[in-house]
Amino acid sequence: MPGVATWSWGQILHTVILLSAMGQVIRAARYDRAANERNAVRSLDLIGRKLNWHRLDDGVMGGQSETIHSSTDAGELHFSGQINTQGGGFCSIRSPVEGGFPADTVAVRICYVGDGKTYKVLFSDGNKSAFGPSRRSPSWQSDLPTKNGVEGTAVVRLDSLTPSLQGGPVETDLKIDPTEVKEMGFMLSLKLSSGESNPVETFGAGVFPFSLKIRAIEVVGAEAMN
Repeated sequence: MPGVATWSWGQILHTVILLSAMGQVIRAARYDRAANERNAVRSLDLIGRKLNWHRLDDGVMGGQSETIHSSTDAGELHFSGQINTQGGGFCSIRSPVEGGFPADTVAVRICYVGDGKTYKVLFSDGNKSAFGPSRRSPSWQSDLPTKNGVEGTAVVRLDSLTPSLQGGPVETDLKIDPTEVKEMGFMLSLKLSSGESNPVETFGAGVFPFSLKIRAIEVVGAEAMN
């Protein structure tokens, strides 16, 4: 029709992508990490101190996943929620570790009940950037495979952890120092600690729920490992 602009499919696709990106930027700007930290959930003891867990989800970069975590009547930490792989793909909870781990710590023992998904355990010095650990200091990660409804115990050796920056493994000469571990956490992510994709069978696809109950966390000294 005369005077009416017509759009090609390429122009329409470009507009859709642009609007989607704008929505992601707006969600990231509205993500209130400080409020999440103020509303931390107290659950589990570690080295005689109560842990305070706050959520950090892909909303920090504009995603739409959401953690719902709580302390159960049985004293467990319940890490649950919904992953949305549209524009994101991870949920996590973090807690400060006041004073760090004892100097002789060689491992961390975790008792849990999962849902068949593969989670990750995270440790860091607690320095923050927009997406978690700072660019100068890595987080240290290990995969945590689970079986649906089955209680498991993992002994995560500190010397087996994978250093990670901005969501991917990195080569570094740094070694994890137990006394400098000032934050730990759990994550469900579309990436494993190796940087490889978390398979659909142990992650999910599209929009889906998840549930991990942590029953106990304790540090393991060198003598106890011998």
